[in-house]
Amino acid sequence: MKTFDIAIAGEINLDLILYGLPVEMPVERELLASAFHATLGSSSAIVAHNAAMLGARVAFTSLVGPDDFGKIALDRLRSAGVEVSHVSAHPTLSTGITVLLPHGSERHILTYPGTMTELTCSRLDMGFLEQARHLHLSSLFLQQGLHPGLPSLLAQLKQAGLTISLDTNDDPDDRWGAPLWELLPFVDVFMPNESELCRMTHCTDVEAAIAVFENKVPLLVVKRGARGARLRAAGRSIDVAPLQVTPIDTIGAGDSFDAGFLRAYLMGKDPVVSATCGNIAAALSTQGVGGTEAFRDTQQREAFLKRHKFFERIARSELE
Repeated sequence: MKTFDIAIAGEINLDLILYGLPVEMPVERELLASAFHATLGSSSAIVAHNAAMLGARVAFTSLVGPDDFGKIALDRLRSAGVEVSHVSAHPTLSTGITVLLPHGSERHILTYPGTMTELTCSRLDMGFLEQARHLHLSSLFLQQGLHPGLPSLLAQLKQAGLTISLDTNDDPDDRWGAPLWELLPFVDVFMPNESELCRMTHCTDVEAAIAVFENKVPLLVVKRGARGARLRAAGRSIDVAPLQVTPIDTIGAGDSFDAGFLRAYLMGKDPVVSATCGNIAAALSTQGVGGTEAFRDTQQREAFLKRHKFFERIARSELE
């Protein structure tokens, strides 16, 4: 019996979100935002937080700096029930930070990596990770310190019986090279969004991009925002419709999809049910600012999940 459902080795930071700023920002001018929020950020931490809020047992390992940003971010994870005892502290380098400037459906994303790039496989406790049934990786290209040891790490975890999912998120250099392609033989569920999938394959058409991954991963889950998700497995594509909601903020919606999908997937649900649950979690995320605030609001979270039968879907017998 494993102690955890999901282990996540990844980055952690706060998101500082300024709303109402112009897309074009002239220098040497005082530009005034209309609103500001500080929330838990980073793809890895958002997945961990929201999966735990959906009932998963989550273990999180990371590297933070000796500063308040790291303390606040870890407190957010602890309050969600995430196990963070294996997060270590860098003695001098500060915790990373992301500043987001939303402009309708698009946004500027400004990140200082800090400790994000310094987490290495040698810092990870394999015994701790092996207590989980599943390993999830996010922000592959931000976490450069992990790159040299990741293929052997994933091979060892597969040997220990873990399943593995990967969401690369963006590549700031737009190269989409190593170690992505070396990791795919160990990945059970690959979870890019549509834009990332097309850019990493140099395809302008999503179907052509999907074809590149034929026989490379057992299950490809393509997140398509307001168009839901497209699944590809065993030579067959299936579209899973999204929830129709009016978003307040789409920051972290893709990471929230990962959390909902994995919660159902690790309950033994098929990919369509899992993607439906992912869409529900993503839609919930858009009902608050940042990637976790809607999940932190207990009344809002429970009412939304009940209305859309999230827990009924993951509890329902496969024989029904």
